[in-house]
Amino acid sequence: MVNMAAGRAVRAEQVSATRELILSAAERLFAERGVNSVSNRQVSEAAGQGNNAAVGYHFGTKADLVRAIARKHADRVEEIRVRLLAGLGDSPDLRDWVDCLVRPVPEHLAALGGPTWFARFCAQVMTDPVLHQIMVEESLASPSLRRIVDGLNRCLPELPAEVRAERGDMARHLLIHLPAERERALAENRPVPRASWHDYATGLADAIVGIWLAPVTPGKAGTGDPGEGRARA
Repeated sequence: MVNMAAGRAVRAEQVSATRELILSAAERLFAERGVNSVSNRQVSEAAGQGNNAAVGYHFGTKADLVRAIARKHADRVEEIRVRLLAGLGDSPDLRDWVDCLVRPVPEHLAALGGPTWFARFCAQVMTDPVLHQIMVEESLASPSLRRIVDGLNRCLPELPAEVRAERGDMARHLLIHLPAERERALAENRPVPRASWHDYATGLADAIVGIWLAPVTPGKAGTGDPGEGRARA
């Protein structure tokens, strides 16, 4: 009985190690090449698995694999958000809420060390017409992120609904794609304008606050869906 239990424990450790190898290989390949350009066979080979069906066996579909990669990072990012929120209270300062929104992922990337692929992975998935919904669902599952977005919305200036929607899209674009660009530059040993992820997050928060507080040129706002005029996760 003891030997059987020990055997099961060894097998569980092997399965866990294999899953981690697959997740790491898939995250890197998806980040570098795009999700749709990478096959399960390529992921299996990059993970050192002789069985080309290893990805399907351990994770199921490609969508399941993408979700597993997102969840691999989610707990740590959530811990950072919760910590930042704890020091925020009910601040009326827009900058405080933007800072709380911006910093968790850069801080997580800094803690991972280099090279990293998570920012580029997120950017690739968010531009996929099918898989991006997975990232949206995973984000909305975060209670702390919902609190941050609610707090940010309370501090936004009065703007026409279509302008709020437009600026929300701009802010999301910066949040998703600028970290990916920095991560790519670091991986390729190209110069970056900020020395650290912490300083980078400061600059990104500055830019997003600037977007929300920028003046609106009279008569230039277009027509849009009034229901879209809120910041979203």
